[in-house]
Amino acid sequence: MEFDDWEPVYQAILADFGFPRAADERARDLLADLVAGAETLAPADLDFAGRTVAVAGGASSLVDDRDPAELDRARRADAVVAASDAASVLRTAGVTVDCMVTDLDEEGDVAVELTREGTPVAVHAHGDNEPAVRDRVPRLDHEAVVPTTQAAPAGPVANPGGFTDGDRAAFLADACGAAGLVFVGWEFDDDAVGDLKRRKLVWAERLLRWLERRRGERFDVLAGRRDGIDESMLPG
Repeated sequence: MEFDDWEPVYQAILADFGFPRAADERARDLLADLVAGAETLAPADLDFAGRTVAVAGGASSLVDDRDPAELDRARRADAVVAASDAASVLRTAGVTVDCMVTDLDEEGDVAVELTREGTPVAVHAHGDNEPAVRDRVPRLDHEAVVPTTQAAPAGPVANPGGFTDGDRAAFLADACGAAGLVFVGWEFDDDAVGDLKRRKLVWAERLLRWLERRRGERFDVLAGRRDGIDESMLPG
């Protein structure tokens, strides 16, 4: 994903939520400063070429018995990219996580544990998480950190595309050459979340539709939902 391709969508997101671009840029620069001097990872360092990647979200179906096939689908994939708390769930179930994607709002220290084990963690800085970035990034092993932003990339901080942890995980897998994407632990219609999160899930769904169009692929997670997705803010 080139930033020129991402920027019009990013601008639409900012306008929809009223987020200031300057805050994202400030958080990006903070993240860059915190990892300065370290040999951090770039998306190109994660090679998923020719592999089917499971993109794991944090829906309850990943942990309860409503759909016991979810964990099995993650196990059968060639690699797993886990969004936020899904990384802890998968590790507890004995499923190897090949990369975690997080804006550092998950519970526990799984990001710290993974980086110290050498597992890549894509750490995202945006305008709303500067305190978490400042507090938690120094505790990570920076050599396993992939610093990311939703603003323009700068220095070691990359932008592979995406907005929420979940869809960002899919965009990252795409940027790293994944041959196919499967989705586990996803729920777009979650009545338990607040209005802001619900609006973010609308964008996650919309962005996955854009990504599948770009890839010429049909994502299982969008089955039966495509007709209801507003694509007017997406590039043609």
